Amino acid sequence: MRILARPPFLLRQLYPGAAWRMNASEKKIFLTFDDGPVPGVTPAALSVLKEQDVRATFFCVGENVQRHPEIFSSILEQGHRVGNHTFHHADGWKHTSRSYLREVRQCAEVVKSDLFRPPYGRMRRSQFEAIRRKYKVIMWDVLTCDFDLSLSCEDVLSIAAGHSRPGSVIVFHDSLKAKERMLYVLPKYIAEMKTRGFAFDVL
Repeated sequence: MRILARPPFLLRQLYPGAAWRMNASEKKIFLTFDDGPVPGVTPAALSVLKEQDVRATFFCVGENVQRHPEIFSSILEQGHRVGNHTFHHADGWKHTSRSYLREVRQCAEVVKSDLFRPPYGRMRRSQFEAIRRKYKVIMWDVLTCDFDLSLSCEDVLSIAAGHSRPGSVIVFHDSLKAKERMLYVLPKYIAEMKTRGFAFDVL
């Protein structure tokens, strides 16, 4: 089974100017979480981050923020950053530019940020060009695949730790689907990267 932990070259070429990896000369890792906030998942991730004294960036779905404002507030209160992940976790390939940008604007009403990440990593080029005028588009260097039910927790840990490098933007998911694997891997991954001399930072 072939796991695409790193984005393929052609995908990176689709979105010139998007951030896939941060400064490779600094031994830093940038943890990110997609799809929350979700009860029972996001608070658990926040607890791990607090215990490890690590900050991260949460790309939040607008309707989840609207449903769980107290969890969203906790993310900010604990010093993490947030980003726009559309209002309904919209797939850009299945939306017109007009409807997709409406999703982004609707999310912006509850998520105040200049960061954006497209759900599924999918945008039409026209959508990307419009969004990048107002947002810094953040993609990723390592996709942990914690959402993949066919993978074991150890598989996900191996993917995350095995592909990380200076400047890596790492994607976890604070979703119900990824909960078991994410919560198993996260503390072990952070501990492993600290032993390798990495620091963690927000975007």
